[in-house]
Amino acid sequence: MFQTFLGVLIIALSLALGFAQDEKFSPQVTYENVPYGNHPHQVIDFWKAEAKDPAPLVVFIHGGGFRGGSHDKVNPRAIKKYLDTGIHYVSIEYRFLQHARFPAPHEDCIRALQFIRSKAGDWGIDKDRIAGYGDSAGAQLIGYLGWANDFADPKSEDPISRESSRLKAVALLGGQSTVDLNWWVQNIPGFEKSFIGELITEKIPMIERRAIFKEISIINHISFDDPPTFMSYWMRPEDPIPTDPQLIWNWTVHHVNFGKSMQDKLKSKGVEVTLNYPNHTEFFEDEASFLIHHLVER
Repeated sequence: MFQTFLGVLIIALSLALGFAQDEKFSPQVTYENVPYGNHPHQVIDFWKAEAKDPAPLVVFIHGGGFRGGSHDKVNPRAIKKYLDTGIHYVSIEYRFLQHARFPAPHEDCIRALQFIRSKAGDWGIDKDRIAGYGDSAGAQLIGYLGWANDFADPKSEDPISRESSRLKAVALLGGQSTVDLNWWVQNIPGFEKSFIGELITEKIPMIERRAIFKEISIINHISFDDPPTFMSYWMRPEDPIPTDPQLIWNWTVHHVNFGKSMQDKLKSKGVEVTLNYPNHTEFFEDEASFLIHHLVER
C-alpha cells in the first residue's frame, strides 16, 4: 500500500530533533490539546504571549518521519524566547501514516492553520503575522504551507475553510526538498535506492502515486510570491559520508544538498532565503532570530 511504499523512506525522516523538558524554562500552556478535527491526533497546544494588541504567532510542526514524534516534545526555551518577544506559540499534531496515507499530514496542517486563524479574535492573534518552523518531516510540512498556493476557499460554507493557509515567513530545519528517489540517488551522498528495495512495488496506480509525490515534493511549489525562508542543516556539502552504517540514514535524509537545491530555486524566483550549515552562517544565526525579525522587528 502507499504507506508501505514509503516505509523505510519515512523512517529516514524520523530522526527529528528531540528536546528534553526543562521545568525551569517551561512556560505554562494556555490551551492544551485543542481539537481542530475529529481524529485524536488533530489537536494543537497554544501558548499566549502577554500583549495588549493582537500579536504575531509562531507555529511549530514536529518531525518523526510521519510515523512518530509528538507536539508535546517542544523546546521550552524556544517557547519562552518567542513569548518574551511578544509572540504567541502553537505546536501542531497531525495524523501519521499508520492513521491515513499521504497527503493526510499535509491536509491536517492546512486545517490546523486555518483553525488557528479562525481563533484570532478570541486568542489575540494578528492574522497577518503568522510564521512557522519545523524539523525533518515537520520542515517538509512547513515548507508545504509556506510555498503551496493558499488553500482558502472564499465560497465555502465552512468559516474555517475560508481562512488563509499562508505564512509570513518559514524556517526549515533538516528539511527534504523532494520525495523523488531518483533525485536522491543523483544528489545525496550515501543514498542508495536499493535501501528500500521491494517497497517500490506498490499496488496504488502509478499515475496516482506520481501525482501525490509531485504534490508533496515541496520544491515543486516554490514561486516568486513565497515568504522569506530560513534553512539549517548539520553537515557541510563537502563533509565525508559517515562510516557507521547506522548513521547513514540520518545523514542522507537530512543532507544539506536538499537545502542547496531549494536555495537555488528560491533565489531564481527572487525569494529571500538564508541557508546555514557548520562554518557557514548567512544573514541570521538561527531560526528564532530569523522569525522574530520578520514578525516584530521589521
